[in-house]
Amino acid sequence: MTTGPTLPILAVTGQDGDVDFAFVSGNPALDLTGTVLSRRDEPVDLLAVPADLGRWVAACEGLPDRVTATPSAFDAALNLREAVYRLALDRVLDRRFHIPSLEVVNAAAAGPLPTVRLGDAGVRMSGGLPAVLTHVARSGIAVLADPGARLKECGRTDCTRVYLDRSRGARRAWCGMEECGNRVKAAAYRARRRTSAAPSGRAER
Repeated sequence: MTTGPTLPILAVTGQDGDVDFAFVSGNPALDLTGTVLSRRDEPVDLLAVPADLGRWVAACEGLPDRVTATPSAFDAALNLREAVYRLALDRVLDRRFHIPSLEVVNAAAAGPLPTVRLGDAGVRMSGGLPAVLTHVARSGIAVLADPGARLKECGRTDCTRVYLDRSRGARRAWCGMEECGNRVKAAAYRARRRTSAAPSGRAER
C-alpha cells in the first residue's frame, strides 16, 4: 500500500493538449489527487504548469469552463492536492489524519465561494481559481468526514489512485474499468494463455 510520494515527480506538460485527465474517483478532490500517476515508483505529474491546471478545471464536470491560474494559485492547488491525497490515504489505512494536511485542506475550504446559478441546463458554477479550490476542498472534506464513505486505492499494481467505491457490496476493485480494470483483465488473460501454452514437462513415452 502506498504511504505517500517519496520520489521526485516527473512533470509532464499538457500544454499541447496531449495529456488526458481521468475523472474516475467519484469526487473532485480525489480526482485532483489522481493528476499524479504511479506514485510508488516513478510519479508523473500531469499538472506541470498553471495552464495544465486550467485544462483540468475546464474538464472537471461541474466546475467553471475557464479559470486563470496564477503562479501562487497554482502552488496552492498543488498543496491542496497533496494534502487531500495524504488524508485520503489516512482513511484507506485507517489511521489518524495528518495534522499539517488537515490544516492545508481546512484553510483552502475557508476561501471565497464560487457563484452557483440554476438554469434550464442545470447548475452552473462561476468564479476564479481560488473559489474553485474552495469548492474542491469542501468536496474533499465532505467525503473524508463521512464514516460511511468507502475509500479504496486502485487494485492495479502500477496505479495509486484513491477512489470512492459506491458499488453494491463495495466490490469495485479498480479506479475505473477503462483506466485500469481492462488492463488487469487483459494481463490476467495473457498470463493464462502463457500458462496453458507452456510445455507440461512430461517426457514422451
